[in-house]
Amino acid sequence: MLAVINAHILTITQGEIENGTILIENGKIVQVGSNITVAEDIDILDVEGAYVMPGLVDAHTAVGLKQEGMRWEGDDRNENTRGPIMPHLSALDGFCPEDEVIYDAMENGITTVVSAPGTANVIGGQAAIFKMQERATADDLYQGVVGMQAALGEDPKGAWRNQKKLPSTRMGAAFVLREALCKAKEYREKVARGDANPDRMPERDLQSEALAKVVTGEMPLYVHAHRADDMATALRIAKEFGLRLVVTSATEAHKLAGAIKAADVPVVLGPISNSRMSVETAARTIRTPALLHAAGVKFALTTNHPETPLLTLTMQAGLAVRGGLCPEAALKAITLYPAEIIGMADKIGSIEVGKDADLAIWDGHPLKVRSSVLATFVKGELVFEFGCNCDWEDIEGCDCH
Repeated sequence: MLAVINAHILTITQGEIENGTILIENGKIVQVGSNITVAEDIDILDVEGAYVMPGLVDAHTAVGLKQEGMRWEGDDRNENTRGPIMPHLSALDGFCPEDEVIYDAMENGITTVVSAPGTANVIGGQAAIFKMQERATADDLYQGVVGMQAALGEDPKGAWRNQKKLPSTRMGAAFVLREALCKAKEYREKVARGDANPDRMPERDLQSEALAKVVTGEMPLYVHAHRADDMATALRIAKEFGLRLVVTSATEAHKLAGAIKAADVPVVLGPISNSRMSVETAARTIRTPALLHAAGVKFALTTNHPETPLLTLTMQAGLAVRGGLCPEAALKAITLYPAEIIGMADKIGSIEVGKDADLAIWDGHPLKVRSSVLATFVKGELVFEFGCNCDWEDIEGCDCH
């Protein structure tokens, strides 16, 4: 058991606790508060007033799929050689656990990420959740599939237009998506009939089998879209097929906030720090988070690494505050809200009893650009420590004192 004491705890859900204590056992948080008696035989980490918050969560990246410093040999995001519908592909099968950015994550308090296939295809494949630790294989970091990555707008349009294949227009992308969903729904019905009568079982179709989970609502559809009209198309298709929808990138989401709220669709927004480098991002503004919050839309902030470096996640939140978002909501947008969106809020996203002991310890408030991470814990394991003057008594591997 480990006791983190004298901490300024940002619980995210229960406010702040001064001079607080967090008890950790078997990778879980077992007690949080300001008046906790610590037994003499417990390992103690005195953080001397440092900020302690839940590990950060980035709900949309290409960590492990696009390795920095490499070209095609380190880029496994888009399989756009066979067709624009690739639901049977999985981020797990392309994830490289030796991607250097995993160390960036640990050094910056980021403990969980979603790694998603690219957006060159209308359906790119299955996005997955990974913990940020030093491990030998992707399976050791893998936390499960989170959703099916899809895309509307310039990315699939441009990728297939260059090959003179469908889709080369927004209309074409919407058609291809609808057609694939119809095919998956039909396949699901045939399988159901085959379950009742094995003689009628259809030949296995890996694409439709994977996409059927979206049609039945077992798996959400993550649709990359910058422009409001593309988001409106995603909402329209989701309503037609009864899909669970998550909108990613969402540059113009503030223009459609009412419709997004009415449809109860969450948004993974960002990055908001980039320049207006394309027609699709011409309306980018750091005020979007505040406008979505005011409209009651649940959203998470993302770096969309490698579009912007993963280590800028807290900077995205800081810019959102500059754009009018309250600091409390900004912190939730990089912890609790992404955890809720990806279905992991029972394990991560806040400092509460029973959750994973994923913690980031800071020498200042996390939203201040000059603040640094002193230590990061994943499931109670110390995965990073740097420049710390704390008492790391009995913490194996620590040599900072």
